[in-house]
Amino acid sequence: MVNCYAWNLSSKPDRIECDTIFSKSSVVLYPVFRHLNRENPVLNTKTAELALAKACSEHMHHDDRCSQMLGMTVDESRPGYARLSMQVREKMLNGHGNCHGGMIFTLADSAFAHACNTRNHVSVAVSCQIEFLVAVRAGDILIAEAVEQYLQGKNGVYDVRVTSNDGGLVALFRGKSRAIGGVLVTETTVDTMT
Repeated sequence: MVNCYAWNLSSKPDRIECDTIFSKSSVVLYPVFRHLNRENPVLNTKTAELALAKACSEHMHHDDRCSQMLGMTVDESRPGYARLSMQVREKMLNGHGNCHGGMIFTLADSAFAHACNTRNHVSVAVSCQIEFLVAVRAGDILIAEAVEQYLQGKNGVYDVRVTSNDGGLVALFRGKSRAIGGVLVTETTVDTMT
């Protein structure tokens, strides 16, 4: 976060110029903050970024029928990060009596989706890969933590660690995302959620 001592409105409607003791830079306002009074601009605070990330994650989970069907819960979300969990049920087991890899992949993919959409830019997967490390049994709770590794322009890279409730590493997942335009939540959506 940049600490600014002088603010100037730029010619671009969603940008504020910020003079710091080190340099002059520009801060992009999230679409949800367009309602702020332009005569008294306010830097997007960490609290506001967290609220936006949470609103985006809640919006995604509300409309994600697959994740709901599998019993996934969103435990935490913040910019570039999401943690989801899911209990392995009998119906999720493969012919060997272990959790089907597709269920583990789906949990990791859902955490990745939440993490790459926390900045209110609609983003989708370009590619994903997973390494399954250990077998998982019914009753185990899986936790997927997605962390942003790279974000530049429309492209992002996210790593997801899937662990069991005892802390053991179950799988490693890497997803690459692409922002395709549009937003998940609007000012009205966030205002009604806070």
